[in-house]
Amino acid sequence: MSGVVASPELLAFARRWMDAIPNRRPNDLRNLLTEREHLRFVGTGENEIWSGAAVREGIGAFFGVIPEMIRHQEVFAEAYEHNGTGWACMCHELIFANQPDRVFRIRSTLIFTLEDGAWKIVHRHGSVPIPNMEFTGAAQTAIADLVAAAKQGFSLDQREGFASVMFTDIVNSSRLASTMGDRLWSSEVARHFSTLREIIEARGGQFVKSLGDGTMSSFPSPEQGLRAAQAILRATEASDGPAIALRIGIHTGEVIQTSEDFFGTVVNKAARIAAAAAPGEIVISGDTRDLTGAVEGLVIHPPTDIPLKGFDGLHRVHRLEWRS
Repeated sequence: MSGVVASPELLAFARRWMDAIPNRRPNDLRNLLTEREHLRFVGTGENEIWSGAAVREGIGAFFGVIPEMIRHQEVFAEAYEHNGTGWACMCHELIFANQPDRVFRIRSTLIFTLEDGAWKIVHRHGSVPIPNMEFTGAAQTAIADLVAAAKQGFSLDQREGFASVMFTDIVNSSRLASTMGDRLWSSEVARHFSTLREIIEARGGQFVKSLGDGTMSSFPSPEQGLRAAQAILRATEASDGPAIALRIGIHTGEVIQTSEDFFGTVVNKAARIAAAAAPGEIVISGDTRDLTGAVEGLVIHPPTDIPLKGFDGLHRVHRLEWRS
């Protein structure tokens, strides 16, 4: 399956767009926009939401009235593409000649589509950041706190902290045990657990415990957990032992550690997500997916909403591709 990939080509297109603004190149701006009526342009002003071909014709004049810039510096930029659609996000610091003592920050989002083999901008959104306290009267720190916690990770000597919890489960264990006999099956399960422990620890995780025919482990970051899950299923498929079918679930959030075990809602939800996975599937929570972002080599499928036993309502989950 073709997944989302970083796009140097679209990043170059986005930079060309941004460079054309202070350097007064209206034809570049115009030519980078689609000629079709689904074009959308969102500016920073209250009523600046426009659509259609008129945007393309007026784009030069719109940016032409901006005062001369003595600084136009890129602070952040990224671009991705998938199946003929692409998007770029950029942040810049600006200083205008008529306000040399003031630094402005602007954020721009561009959405692209392939039209007759050429990338064209179909949606542009520009924004000037306003502090949440000023805008809503409330300090909205939940996402910032969550991301900061995820980056900090979870060390094994902590009692509380942020971790990605992974459960694995052997789907066909009863049939295999009946076919192989208890003694031989127990030996095979022990070998399976040993393989999982090696994979988990090699990727910075902690093998917490075995649970019958399943396991529980934790990772300081979501990406480490996802890569371990992929490696586990690949190793299982390549094993010369009996045909074991695994399902894996991962959830990320605040956990509590007591001795060598973990507790909390995050642990319970990770177990339920694993139970909801089909044989040979890795299913991750929406929180895990949000904190993972776009990582090279990871293909995460679009979301689905499913019920989880013991939890109210529907819960967003994603399937992680593990086959090369």
